[in-house]
Amino acid sequence: MMKIRLATEADAPAVQAIYAPIVRDTVISFEYEPPSVDEVRRRIAKTLVRYPWLICERSGDIVGYAYAGEHSERAAYRWSANVSVYVDATARRLGVGSALYRSLFALLRLQGFINVYAGIALPNPASVGLHQAMGMTPIGVYHCVGYKLGAWHDVGWWEMALCERPEQPEPVLSLAEAQALPGWNDVWSQG
Repeated sequence: MMKIRLATEADAPAVQAIYAPIVRDTVISFEYEPPSVDEVRRRIAKTLVRYPWLICERSGDIVGYAYAGEHSERAAYRWSANVSVYVDATARRLGVGSALYRSLFALLRLQGFINVYAGIALPNPASVGLHQAMGMTPIGVYHCVGYKLGAWHDVGWWEMALCERPEQPEPVLSLAEAQALPGWNDVWSQG
């Protein structure tokens, strides 16, 4: 059974353990060195001020996480968010990524976000498949934008509207404000 919940700073060691081999051994992340547990703790705390950072537990173990972040700092972009999902190597292809994204997208909708975007280092058929299965569509490629592990790599971009785009959008809510809404308890994907 999977359980999706908001991350806390106490989740930093498990998140770091999932992320470190991705940084160290793949081009999925363009970081060169895995962040420390303290840096992951700082990232979680900073993200949760405005955006969701979610954890997936399976049989009590943390097996994945997903989060949203700022698309761009300019004011007109405030209704758009970038999203990312990472799944432990032992839990891939078990529905963890899609469960995390279902809850993440529902929370972002509740907060009033309109659009989500995801960048994927290419080739990565598993990630492309997940994002497209979630309803995201490809919009372009940054060619040879990152150099890692001895080669240049492309990054493809995917997008999705979370809802119909209103003529005049309401202000985006903080996580704390969204928690007070009646729909808060309906967003948690269980599997």
